[in-house]
Amino acid sequence: MPQERLSMRKIRDVLRYRNDTDLSLEAIARALRLSKGVVSKYLKLAENAGLKWPLPDDLDDGALEHRLYRQLAARESAFVEPDHALIHQELKKKGVTLTLLWEEYKQEAGETAYQYTAFCTRYRAWAGSLKRSMRQIHRAGEKLFADFAGPTVAIFDADTGESRVASIFVAVLGASSYTFACATAGQTQADWLGGLARALEFIGGVTELIVPDNPKALVKVANAYEPELNRATAEFAQHYGTVILPARPKKPQDKAKVEVGVQVVERWILARLRHRQFFSLVELDSAVGELLPVLNDRPFKKLPGSRREAFERLDVACLKALPTTRFELADWKRARVNIDYHVEFEGHFYSVPHVLARQEVELRITQGMVEILARNRRVAGHARNTSKGNYTTVAEHMPAAHRAHAEWTPGKLIAWGTLVGVATGELVQRMLLEKQHSEQGYRACLGLMRLARKVGAERMEAACTRALAIGAYRFRSVASILDKGLDRQPVDPTKTDTPLHSHANVRGPDYYH
Repeated sequence: MPQERLSMRKIRDVLRYRNDTDLSLEAIARALRLSKGVVSKYLKLAENAGLKWPLPDDLDDGALEHRLYRQLAARESAFVEPDHALIHQELKKKGVTLTLLWEEYKQEAGETAYQYTAFCTRYRAWAGSLKRSMRQIHRAGEKLFADFAGPTVAIFDADTGESRVASIFVAVLGASSYTFACATAGQTQADWLGGLARALEFIGGVTELIVPDNPKALVKVANAYEPELNRATAEFAQHYGTVILPARPKKPQDKAKVEVGVQVVERWILARLRHRQFFSLVELDSAVGELLPVLNDRPFKKLPGSRREAFERLDVACLKALPTTRFELADWKRARVNIDYHVEFEGHFYSVPHVLARQEVELRITQGMVEILARNRRVAGHARNTSKGNYTTVAEHMPAAHRAHAEWTPGKLIAWGTLVGVATGELVQRMLLEKQHSEQGYRACLGLMRLARKVGAERMEAACTRALAIGAYRFRSVASILDKGLDRQPVDPTKTDTPLHSHANVRGPDYYH
C-alpha cells in the first residue's frame, strides 16, 4: 500500500529551497514542516527523474507527478502486498509481533517481499485508515470494556400507564469486538456489577482486565494513575480473578472500543425496538437478548468475518474459567462478639471461634450467607437465618468444656430425667420448652444432673415435683427448694400446676428421638 504522497506544490517548494537558497536539509525540513528523510527522498526522486530547477514552464502538476513516481510505481509493483487485514487480526494473538509476521511474509513472498521497515510502514498506513477503536490492538482474552448506552428505554405500568426508564448495559471484548447488552433498572452499583457478571457468563469466561468508565458506583477515588475501587468492586474482581482498571478521566481513547460498541447497540438493537412498548424489565431484556445474535453475526466492513467469528477464533481459547458461583453483592456491618462467642445480626445469633469473644469483627451479609471476618480473615460462615432469638452454632467454635455439653441432645436429657422420675422428666421438658431454642436450656438441665448426683434421685424427684406444682421451671428454683429443704415437705395438691402432658402444644419426649 503506497505511502501518502506530498502535494505537487510542496514538492516544488522542496526543489526551490534546495536550489535557490543555501539552507541545509535540516533547515529545509523545518521550514516546510517535513522530516529530513522526506526531503531527501523527494530530492532523490527528482534527480532520478532528470528534473532540474527551475522546472520547465510547461510542466504542470500532472506531468510532474508522472515523472517523479513513474520509476517508484514500477519498482513497487514488483513487490507482493502484505495482507494487512490478516496482520491486524494476527497481532491480537498473544506473543505475535510485527517482526514475526514480517518473517512469515518474507518466507512466503521471497525476493518480492518488502523489507521490514517498508512492511511496517505500509501496515501502519493501512491501520491509520481504520476507525480509532479498530486501530487499537487488544490481545485476545485480555480486555472487556463496559459502559451504559446514553438512550434509556421506557417501561410502562399496564394498570396505571405510568412509565419509568430502564438503562442498557453494554460490554465489548477488545480483540474481537464481540458484544453483550442487557437491560437494567438503573445504573447503580448492583446494576453495574450484575451487568458485568452477566457479560462474563455470556462470553463463557473471564478476561485479564475489565475496563469500565469511572462511575461512582464502582470507583471510590477516580485517578488517572491509581484509581481506588470501592469495596464491592474490589470483591467482584477478586471473586472472578480479574483486574478492574477504570478508564482514565477525560481520556476517550481508553474506552473507544465500548463507545463504538454502544453506538452499534443503539443502531442495531435500540433503533429496532423504538416502536415497541415494554411493560416489564424482563420483557425488555429478553427483546435485547434476541437481537444480540443479529449484531454479532453481521460482517465487518473493513475486516474479514464477523464479531462472532473473531470471538471464536481469538478470544475463546484465551479466556480464564468462570468461578463456580456468580458474585453476590454483600452488605457489611461491624459487630462485637458476645462473651458466648456469638454475634448478632437481625436478632439471630451466629457462632465464631470462642477465642474471638469480646473482639470486634466484620459481617459480610448476602442474601443467603452471613460471613464473619476478623482482621480481614474469614473465620466463620453460616447460612442466613431469619428466626429471631435463635442460635446457629458450629461445634468447632466452642471451647472444649462447652463442646462436651453439646454432645447432650434434648432426647438424651429427657431420657435421663425420666430415669430419675416422672416429675424430673417433665421438668426437663419444661426447661427445654421455655427457651426459644432447646440448646439454651441445656445448661440448666446439666445443672439438674449435678444436683442429682449431689442429693440423690429421691430428693431430686421430690424437688422437681414441688417445682412443677408452683410453676417454677428454672434450675435456680430447684436448687433453692433443695437448699431450703422444701422437697421434704408435702405438696398442696390444690396448688399443683397443670401437668406438662396436658398441653396440646407441648412436644412430648418422642419428639426428641
